[in-house]
Amino acid sequence: MRTLIFNGSPRVRGDTAFLLSLLKEQLKGEIRTVDAYRCGIAPCIDCRYCMKNDGCSIKDGMQEIYGYIRDCDGIVIASPVYFSELTGKLLDVGSRLQSFYCARTFRNIEPVQKSKKGAVILTGGGDGSPDKAFSTARILLGQMGCRDIHPLVKSCRTNERPASKDEEAKAGIMSIARFLSE
Repeated sequence: MRTLIFNGSPRVRGDTAFLLSLLKEQLKGEIRTVDAYRCGIAPCIDCRYCMKNDGCSIKDGMQEIYGYIRDCDGIVIASPVYFSELTGKLLDVGSRLQSFYCARTFRNIEPVQKSKKGAVILTGGGDGSPDKAFSTARILLGQMGCRDIHPLVKSCRTNERPASKDEEAKAGIMSIARFLSE
């Protein structure tokens, strides 16, 4: 089993990182993590290259990630929620999925042949709703070929109770691990 994780958190020891470490302990097989704050992947610049060509005009680490997206069995998007949305850096990385959208829409090519499973993990310290962030993450997962998406796992109000003490979120992580392994 091959799992790709998109980590949208700037904090290497924060609540999102805690839940991801718990998930990684449970997953079998190869795990690849794209750390949005440290990967050096630039955002889409709307150059329109992908409307007529395969891939992307920007040559950076995303080239390798495109191949991994095509080959993996499961994809997880994990992020803190900032103003009811995924983090900006994660959205920057996600914007590069425009090449998949353009392949389907303008060139009638399915860029991701292999159907896969997806999951979303969201954390947040404030009182904002995770609904918009979950909706955005589901759209990104769909662009990457995820046809079966696990229900949202979230740890909210982490300013009051860290994710490490959120039993419901920890149970959700175990559920994601089982779901991806099936």
